[in-house]
Amino acid sequence: MRENRQLEFKERVTNTFLKTVCAYANYGTGEILFGVADDGTIVGLDDPTGDSLRIENAINDGISPRPEFTISENVRTGVVTLHVHEGDDKPYLYRSKAYKRSDASTVEVDDLELRRLVLEGSNLTFDAVRSARQDLSFDTLRVALEDEIGISTFGDDTLKTLGLFTPRNGFNNAAALLADKNDFPGIDMARFGSDADTILDREAHSGVSVLRQLDAALTMFDRYYSYEAIEGFRRERHERIPRESFREAIANALAHRTWDVLAHVRVSMFPDRVEVVSPGGLPFGVTVEDYLAGNLSILRNPILGGVLFRLNVIEQFGTGVRRIRRGYAGSDARPRFSVTEGSISVILPVLDAKPTLDRDEEKVLSAFSSGILLSSGQVVALTGFGKDKVLRVLKGLAAKGLVSVQGSGRGTRYAMN
Repeated sequence: MRENRQLEFKERVTNTFLKTVCAYANYGTGEILFGVADDGTIVGLDDPTGDSLRIENAINDGISPRPEFTISENVRTGVVTLHVHEGDDKPYLYRSKAYKRSDASTVEVDDLELRRLVLEGSNLTFDAVRSARQDLSFDTLRVALEDEIGISTFGDDTLKTLGLFTPRNGFNNAAALLADKNDFPGIDMARFGSDADTILDREAHSGVSVLRQLDAALTMFDRYYSYEAIEGFRRERHERIPRESFREAIANALAHRTWDVLAHVRVSMFPDRVEVVSPGGLPFGVTVEDYLAGNLSILRNPILGGVLFRLNVIEQFGTGVRRIRRGYAGSDARPRFSVTEGSISVILPVLDAKPTLDRDEEKVLSAFSSGILLSSGQVVALTGFGKDKVLRVLKGLAAKGLVSVQGSGRGTRYAMN
């Protein structure tokens, strides 16, 4: 047994545990075991009943608002278990500061995270907040609505129906993201040669409608990854990378990214693959397993997502990953996904890519069994290589699509694709 994001050990009762209580109440249910050393050894408390009362009083006096929790004692071992539930009245503060879990440690949140907690506690999302800019026009959206769903009249009533405007608050951030001009970051696309130092083409689109960003990405994709060939008496279209998979990756990046950070969706086009990196990790409540299985979708930007759903840009019900994979049906190549706390990456290999391996890569890859997750330390033990060498080889295998990376920091694990 070891500490993780949802579990912390405390050998004795001191007020430092209140930071972790605050983190669990803000970001996800968890437990603290008192009377357990950092290495998981049970040492027990001298007075479990008295310490339980001290724990309860410390929470009631030290954290505002009061979180929901339960305390239980194990008379035999002297261990007290504190179970803290994620709350609805965020942010929960200890000494006027909010905290979150980072792997097995507790850290103070920054100002950006604190603003997000305030919105969540108010049952608001970022795209529902009133836009700082109210001089918005919607020619791109109007044309899209007419083309996709046949809306022939466009005005304030249309914007109200789409959830983009209210007479009291005016336009919200979702409206600004769909407007012809806005102040948000956008999408940065680059085509590389044989290495990342050779840039052959580059386009950046920011401050414009997300619909224009999607069209621009598809136009650049078609320029380099699709072509027509005459076969017999017919002109056939060929795709080196499935276009629908690329479109789905871009659409999901735009719909589900965090828009309160000044970072672009990054699209890197290489001879053997395309990488789409979206700012912001998974929404709270969605695990990496849920995301990769395509079984659950929690919209970070529900108003924006609702409009994109009406326009048939995205599917709201969590099928994005499955649709990306579907484009590779019948091919040996497979899309790859990497999720960290700060980003989601989708790697789309060309359909005819065949990576070559050197001896070190072959030996590291042979350490894996299908479906097994390994830490870098376990790979070191299985191969006999040094830690630095293992990390370098794993990075190369991940770039070739043969190994996937899950988690970050001490919780990083690797799996064979």
